[in-house]
Amino acid sequence: MDVSDVITRGKVTIREQPLLAIAVLATALLALDLLARLAGIEVPLAGGRTFGGELSMGRFSGLVWNGIIVGLIFGLAGIGLSMTYSILNFANFSHGDLVTTGAFTGWGAALLVAGWGIGDIGHLLLVRPGSGASPNEIGASIVQAPLSILIGVIIAALATVVVAVIIDRIVYKPMRDRGGIPLLIASIGAALALRYILQFVYGGRNRGVTSTQDVNTEIAGFSVNMHELTLVIVAISLMLAMHFMLQRTKLGKAMRAMADNKDLALVTGIPTERVVTATWVLGGALAGVAGYLYVLERGTIEFNIGWFLLLFIFAAVILGGIGSIYGAIAGGFVIGFVHEVSLIWIPSDFNAAAAFLIMILVLLYRPQGIFGGVTTA
Repeated sequence: MDVSDVITRGKVTIREQPLLAIAVLATALLALDLLARLAGIEVPLAGGRTFGGELSMGRFSGLVWNGIIVGLIFGLAGIGLSMTYSILNFANFSHGDLVTTGAFTGWGAALLVAGWGIGDIGHLLLVRPGSGASPNEIGASIVQAPLSILIGVIIAALATVVVAVIIDRIVYKPMRDRGGIPLLIASIGAALALRYILQFVYGGRNRGVTSTQDVNTEIAGFSVNMHELTLVIVAISLMLAMHFMLQRTKLGKAMRAMADNKDLALVTGIPTERVVTATWVLGGALAGVAGYLYVLERGTIEFNIGWFLLLFIFAAVILGGIGSIYGAIAGGFVIGFVHEVSLIWIPSDFNAAAAFLIMILVLLYRPQGIFGGVTTA
């Protein structure tokens, strides 16, 4: 392809897709501005504004690392949401509150194990609803009490699975043949009910749960937060396990078949009800662990954290291609990266808007999402 062909295609793109051309130009300008900031170059513009500026490599790498952390949370939680849509064909708005369920139940178990003999059992099990032993006194961290953190991960998964399956049996199963819209509305009701049950049981107070003592250590000359490192290891391990399950097991093949054609899967003898149950089990477990890991990294917990995360999880799933678990993971990384790195140019009050803007721009060019198609693989 010669230069004239490139110019001709560029003119066609600008004429037929002006928004895409503007987005590409804006991306190029931001990339140049980033390079100028890293090089310490600052060019005065009109109105007191400048092109470039000062940005240390340490701060930039920190923002990229934070983007990876946030992206892992969005991607891990988004897997279950994609599975629900591809197999049950509805958007589950209660998914965010399953994330909250895992956070509270997991941390209740972790605090109980770490603080046994230090604090009151009810105070620990209900995740410090009032005054009592402080997080540093309890010592709930991967450094001080690694067993408690591991037990918390397991309990977060198991408890969320139980809640997800109960909701399915009580609310969704009787409505399964009525279409996606009634199920979506029912999921909103289930979300509200679950959220305020959690608030009633655990209280509405925002409180700290993790110990801040000795959680940073030096690895290969870099200061590493051990809670963040734990999050990365657990999240990536679970994502790899999901990949293996979908590609190498009979259950995975059955789930992919049911996502492609539910009626044909039923005719060929696939136990569809078992596949549905497995969907809730796996999706609920991953949602619960995502909520638990989010609190591990954040250090605080409140009854509506899942609700605040839900829009980002939906954005990741839609951007990646709703119905694809690989799309959910990829979308999670994109949303997380933009959410954090955009802080170079805009205040923290607006970085969420930047993440959603990227989602809109990508979907204008590729409406089916990054991976596209309704499939669990």
